[in-house]
Amino acid sequence: MSATISDISVKTIDGENRSLSAYAGKVLLIVNVASYCGYTPQYAGLEQLYQRYQSAGLRILAFPCNDFGAQEPGSNAEIAQFCDRRYGVSFELFDKVHARGYEQHPLYARLVKKANPSGDVSWNFEKFLISRQGEIVGRFRSGVAPESPELIAAIEGELAK
Repeated sequence: MSATISDISVKTIDGENRSLSAYAGKVLLIVNVASYCGYTPQYAGLEQLYQRYQSAGLRILAFPCNDFGAQEPGSNAEIAQFCDRRYGVSFELFDKVHARGYEQHPLYARLVKKANPSGDVSWNFEKFLISRQGEIVGRFRSGVAPESPELIAAIEGELAK
């Protein structure tokens, strides 16, 4: 199994197939998101990160997920509308995925196996930092807010490379 994510394909929230190789040369923050979670307000911090670092090469890829407490029951259209109206999200949203379990998306299978530490995603808003080369270089649990110094330092470190 590759240590990068570049060979994996995902679907946008509008249903278009996209290879993650399209993000070569960008630093990615991949997050499993939910609309009805105690961590949902992190959308605001993620949008702030995106606005601050987009021009330097950061892309935030948000994957709605209903695996944890059924906190993302909506359709893709409902999720997109919620993110736009409530948080003004301008970063990319993708098709709802399973981050764990029998139907785990290949992206999450790779992330949880190759990240340090490895192991299943434990809740919504877990974050994976991906280098410009598509390598998994950081993992941040749900409680690490987008504005936390440790996450910002890791992002800035990758963007500086």
